Amino acid sequence: MHELSRTVVHDGISDEVAIEEPLEIRVDGAPLAVTMRTPDNDEELALGFLYGEGLITEARPVGLTEDFAVNTIEVTGPLLRDPSARSFYTTSSCGVCGKGALEEVAIHAPNLPPGPTIDRALLADLPERLRQPGFARTGGLHATGLFTPDGELVHVREDVGRHNAMDKVIGRALREGLLPLHDHILCVSGRLSFELVQKAAVAGAPILVGVGAPTSLAVSLAEDRGMTLAGFARMGRINVYARPERVT
Repeated sequence: MHELSRTVVHDGISDEVAIEEPLEIRVDGAPLAVTMRTPDNDEELALGFLYGEGLITEARPVGLTEDFAVNTIEVTGPLLRDPSARSFYTTSSCGVCGKGALEEVAIHAPNLPPGPTIDRALLADLPERLRQPGFARTGGLHATGLFTPDGELVHVREDVGRHNAMDKVIGRALREGLLPLHDHILCVSGRLSFELVQKAAVAGAPILVGVGAPTSLAVSLAEDRGMTLAGFARMGRINVYARPERVT
């Protein structure tokens, strides 16, 4: 387990800041993507990223490279399709740049099944159930949590990149054979972007809830894929922007 934060001194006082470092993802020795991330659960991050891009459908061997390169992780191929048509570069703020729109996600994410229903008050309470020790220390980390319909927290991951936190949770679920997430709920600590809805849809999650606001494209994608999308979950209240039939 890596440390999520580092102590810095400013104005004569000590403070904890979130760690941000690059990670190169290689497949069979060939570089595929670079992301800026908090260095923890890198194997899950790599698997979740590849799954979200439709490049794998099951867990693969993943670990350090043969040359033990720093901030590099190696995944064993082969991939399901040639990724060379896309150039991947990710940052902690915007995620993967140059992604396609609704037509692209439709290729890898069929319409979602009915899935569970959840009480509105419980849905609004899910962000309070996220365990975020890194955020408590730094104020600079995003979190994604995987929940059962009863509100039990299955897994939670933190990262400077909201998309990385989602990939880590999905990668963990892939390793445990939980995908697709038809019987689970995903919850994020920030706003609901198109990319987060896309990743949740590919993972098969029928419900996605966030503390912040959704974007217009996120709402459109959720409607298109049949996902219940809810935002502004705070202080016992929540807004449901897409597919409210799963909320009782």
